[in-house]
Amino acid sequence: MQLSKSEYMMFLRHPAWLWLKKHDKSKLPEPDDNLQAIFDAGIEFEKYANQRFSDGVYISFNNYNEYLSMPERTKKALDNNAKTIFQARFEANNITCICDVVDRVEENTFDLYEIKSSTKIKPEHYPDLAFQTIVLESAGLKVRNIAVIHVNNQYVRDGEIDPISLSTVTDITNDVRNKIEETKNNIQLAFDVINLPELPDSSPRHAKLGSLNEWMEIYKSLGNKVDMYSIYNLIAPGVKRIGELEDLGISLIKDIPDDFNLTSKQQVQAMATKKNECIINKDKIKDFLNTLIYPLYFLDYETAMNFAPLYNGSKPYQQIPFQYSLHIIEKTGEEPRHAEYLHRDNSHPVPSLLNKLKQDIGAVGSVIVWYKSFETKRNEEMAQMFPEFSKFLEDVNNRTVDLMKPFGNGWFVDKDFLGRASIKYVLPVVVPNLSYKELDIQEGASAQRLWMDTIIREKGNSNKEKLFSDLVKYCEMDTIAMVEIWKVLENL
Repeated sequence: MQLSKSEYMMFLRHPAWLWLKKHDKSKLPEPDDNLQAIFDAGIEFEKYANQRFSDGVYISFNNYNEYLSMPERTKKALDNNAKTIFQARFEANNITCICDVVDRVEENTFDLYEIKSSTKIKPEHYPDLAFQTIVLESAGLKVRNIAVIHVNNQYVRDGEIDPISLSTVTDITNDVRNKIEETKNNIQLAFDVINLPELPDSSPRHAKLGSLNEWMEIYKSLGNKVDMYSIYNLIAPGVKRIGELEDLGISLIKDIPDDFNLTSKQQVQAMATKKNECIINKDKIKDFLNTLIYPLYFLDYETAMNFAPLYNGSKPYQQIPFQYSLHIIEKTGEEPRHAEYLHRDNSHPVPSLLNKLKQDIGAVGSVIVWYKSFETKRNEEMAQMFPEFSKFLEDVNNRTVDLMKPFGNGWFVDKDFLGRASIKYVLPVVVPNLSYKELDIQEGASAQRLWMDTIIREKGNSNKEKLFSDLVKYCEMDTIAMVEIWKVLENL
């Protein structure tokens, strides 16, 4: 069997991942729409990055037969003295890879580039390029320099996107060269896994390169029953800690010894699980609530971002608010009233959004959010882009209070939060009759993707008004959820 670069990276993430790809592919999940959007962004960034090279030949494929013919077409391009080849495919000794860019510097000497839509070098980039280097050199080519072309996070858009300024090149030749022998050994281990008659140990303890959460979903799909209070549901468990607990024969959080090394957040989670009751510090919560000043403004933004800045004055991956929901309680005992804004065309959303927000938020009163650093950072960025709103936004930030604080600080802990303080974990426990599950849009990534597809990319949503209604309902749920959680805290 042949081993491709993507399959080798699967092996590094978890050996069982590779085995499934080769022997039982149906058990691996298909990418959902949000993950596919990330893949699509990577392909889009390649088009910008490739503009660094003036003359290039593309070796691409649209079906399996075209994939099989890629090495032959690559050889033809090389024989024709192509200077730069995009998506060239090489194979040697049962290993194969598709290279983003190979750039000829001498007759048989090339620079190798990997294009990544991240803003920095990541740990997985080194073994990725080491594998490619081994394939190219095994195929008889010489590799001089090895680099990653990635997004330049200091680029600020001013007019049309500048493809050269948008990307930057980081040379990692020495680091990759230092990985070559390790990679050769790992390639042999990968073939050993492929040749196993049965699935190797699928425990999450073997997940690497930050793949634990992704592997957990696959692990569950293999029929492994993961109890809600399993050690795998510790907050940020880490593969080392999982392995230590498995070696002790411990599968449930309640059975973790009191003297076992846990983080502070894990300790609080374990204590709540063992006690099987809420842990509530009413005095701390009361002091927190006493800082709030009426009117109360419960605020939530929805934002859009892309590697290519969406608007003048913005940077790659900068979150640009296009929508907000605001629930307002004027005084004690009053029911909340709702205000909202949703930008519905391809113009810059921030000026119109802020004009409306300025009308909706008065000069006095606490602005209540969930995860304060996100909203306040967006306000700072909007003030930089549009200084005429800076005084208003600075005042909003000075009045902003984080409703997540009682949960994040451990003043209100329930075992069913699973150690988290996200509103998606807190709400079902604290206000069980309120749920996102009834909505057509249930989380922020989908809201962002759908709005961008319709407004920015103009993909032709057949029912824009239905989408706009769904977006309003989703964002409104975020702020009514805050209102109801606040009421629970008040009633304590």
